[in-house]
Amino acid sequence: MYDVVLLTLGSERDAPGGCGSGGACCGGATGADTAPTSQTDTGHANSDQTDSGRANTDQTDSGQASTDTEQCATERPRVPVLACADALNVRGARVETVTARSDAEIDAVLARLDGPPRPDGLTWPDPDSKTRLVIATASDGQLRAVLRRLVKRYAPAPSKRPADLPGNRTLPDLPPVAVLPLDPARGGTHRDLAAQLGLPRDPAAVAAAVLDGSPRRLDLLRNDGGSVTLDGALLGAADDAGRPLHWRARVEVDDTILTDGAEPLLACAVGNAGGYATLNDVTLLTAPDPADGQVEVAVAVPVVVRSAWGRKRVRLEVRRARGRAVSVLPREGKVPYLDDGVEGELTRKRSWWVEPGAWAVWSN
Repeated sequence: MYDVVLLTLGSERDAPGGCGSGGACCGGATGADTAPTSQTDTGHANSDQTDSGRANTDQTDSGQASTDTEQCATERPRVPVLACADALNVRGARVETVTARSDAEIDAVLARLDGPPRPDGLTWPDPDSKTRLVIATASDGQLRAVLRRLVKRYAPAPSKRPADLPGNRTLPDLPPVAVLPLDPARGGTHRDLAAQLGLPRDPAAVAAAVLDGSPRRLDLLRNDGGSVTLDGALLGAADDAGRPLHWRARVEVDDTILTDGAEPLLACAVGNAGGYATLNDVTLLTAPDPADGQVEVAVAVPVVVRSAWGRKRVRLEVRRARGRAVSVLPREGKVPYLDDGVEGELTRKRSWWVEPGAWAVWSN
């Protein structure tokens, strides 16, 4: 029978962007931990950032670092966590509940998924592990906080890329995780990633998926800001009255230029799944699929047209493209965004690329 770890990140009630999403608190990034890092020859962090050679601090998992440890006060496990633990215990699983309040505490849990030592010295996940991980999440940002620690743990440095790594990937198959949603409302109109994927929300059903289910492999978006994206990102902002604000950026998908930065934009959606497929009544993404090996990108451009009577009106033109990678280069000022529900501001070029089938969820 399996050892099962039920991992909960600290309370998100007071944390900007959601606890587990930001700062040193609850598994987020600090300003010193925002560059992509990999296993290196010396054991120190290695940055893949190429624009400046420095760590990119435009994005953490919450948009800002938090030092208020009271935001992550230890709490008694929530009812769904206890119910899931009971369901697992009844089936004979050995269950441990852990509340993590820092990256180090998350890493200590993830270390249980390591495989045996390799001749090349790389830390690699164990494909036959008898330990299974359940992540209790109150937001997609919390789930992302754990996945980015998995990536940081297992992604090899470019100089130590092993021969058994798939040619279209920069990291091995990450260990499957189960998702235990803690917010019932997110299964309705404002759907979280678990709802989009059709994953079970009932604690007993989650326990059954952990013990009887099979891994469902999904695409992961990595970015050169040092984080990952599971669902998608939406760039742009609105004023206090809800009117979208204009901004400019060069947006490229593989070799396709959606906009060169000369014209105003209202929004840009980067979609792995469908969380940002629509904006108000506008369809941005038509068929985002988290398992097709591609990212779908859309920009919304206001275009002035003249009627037959010579009158001007503005219509919204949506341009779309699909590919393996996307880059967004702001032309002026800061561009606000949401990435897996976490707020941030983009001030320099940001690139996302697809890691096909890199992560997995336990599913019935």
